[in-house]
Formats: sequence, C-alpha cells, structure tokens
Amino acid sequence: MATPIAPTPILKGKDALRFLKKMEEPPTKEEVEFLKKAIETYKKHPF
Repeated sequence: MATPIAPTPILKGKDALRFLKKMEEPPTKEEVEFLKKAIETYKKHPF
C-alpha cells in the first residue's frame, strides 16, 4: 500500500516573497537546456 501524501506547506513572510520573486524571473539558459533534454528523453522513453 502506498504511503499518504503529506500536505503542501504554506509559505509565509520572507519565504513567500522569495518564492514569488523566483517565479517571476525568466528561466536561465541552463534550466532551458535541462528541460529540453528531459523532454527529448521522455519522447524516446514514454511511460
């Protein structure tokens, strides 16, 4: 039997502001390349 999923933590204060700031930043070249490679791998070996 699978273990239950824990509730998602709620961000408050400085953590919430830091998260929102990071979400508004455009992705870096490294992040884009990583995601492209992950998509290519998935297309070759889908679940």
